[in-house]
Amino acid sequence: MSLQNPVFIPGPTNIPESLRKACDMPTIDHRSPLFGEILNPARDGVRKILKSADADIFIFPSTGTGGWETALTNTLSPGDTVLAARNGMFSHRWIDMCQRHGLKVEIVETAWGEGLPAERYADILKRDKSHSIKAVLATHNETATGVRSDIAAVRRALDDAGHPAILFVDGVSSIASMDFRFDEWGVDVAVAGSQKGFMLPAGLAIVGFSEKAMAATKTATLPRTFFDVHDMALSYEKSAYPYTPAVGLLNGLNQACGMLLAEGLDSVFARHHRIAEGVRAAIAAWGLKLCAATPDVYSDTVSAIRTPEGFNATDIVTHAAQTYGVAFGVGLGEVAGEVFRIGHLGSLTDVMTLSGIATAEMCMADLGLDIELGSGVAAAQDYYRAHPPVTRKAAA
Repeated sequence: MSLQNPVFIPGPTNIPESLRKACDMPTIDHRSPLFGEILNPARDGVRKILKSADADIFIFPSTGTGGWETALTNTLSPGDTVLAARNGMFSHRWIDMCQRHGLKVEIVETAWGEGLPAERYADILKRDKSHSIKAVLATHNETATGVRSDIAAVRRALDDAGHPAILFVDGVSSIASMDFRFDEWGVDVAVAGSQKGFMLPAGLAIVGFSEKAMAATKTATLPRTFFDVHDMALSYEKSAYPYTPAVGLLNGLNQACGMLLAEGLDSVFARHHRIAEGVRAAIAAWGLKLCAATPDVYSDTVSAIRTPEGFNATDIVTHAAQTYGVAFGVGLGEVAGEVFRIGHLGSLTDVMTLSGIATAEMCMADLGLDIELGSGVAAAQDYYRAHPPVTRKAAA
């Protein structure tokens, strides 16, 4: 693999040089006032990116999986029931974690390639007159299938049923790349990671808690130590951590939030949509289809591309790495071998994306697929030329 080439996996994403340098800092005393100058702005920046006025932000030395565990163990008790749809690998893994923690999971099996079934959630919640369901799990962007779900619709299902369950949202591959509205959507716990939209190395679980979720922590009895938000909150009052923090990554997170907010969140989301549309134009030119079933669920951060029946899509990923030094994502779970994935999130431009599209074309042609070299590149070029990037105007 060439370190000179950008990666096109759904995360970890390409790291801007300024953020790499921000993480590469001298050792400081994390119990000194200097640490607070890193920690507090980073938490404030995350809150703004979540579009929340007052969410409690917790940042653990972990990954998105640790964020899932933070959500569960701080708000639920053994034997509690949660409602979840299984429509991809990452929703499946969250369900598995619930079961390992002794929670009962009411699973709504959903075809891989489809979004969350908000209507089915609504029916189940309306029938739950005793309010035995304590939490609803929602994967905003299913990274394995390139599917974005409507979180506002899930919130409406809860509200229309008058149901008090708390709403957990996995935003690991959406937050900081696609529009996420913590307050407006009534999200109670949002989970993100440092290695995707925040453009950093893996190593931070980034979690937002609503007031309702914080209230649930007072009665929850699932075991927790490392991920205890109360321990973290008490330390935050002193601009500190209950244990040794990942100072370099936190410094990078602070800088990343500043970079995203300076670009403007609407501009960040528009950039991701524009790049994704170019990729989708290329896929159509190749005569291939997305795993995502309909345009309303197309993800702006990752495209899972179906290859012809009988062809092993993983061969494209292997060939790209071995021959051209470029990384694409393999298919996971039920779609393993059926799709390959192009990640188009984080620090990426249309010019970088065109190199990935060209590489995918070469790989497919090398492996005998009926792909005309240049067809996808030309389609993406046409889209990018017709839709130039929006430049944010400086304040007067």
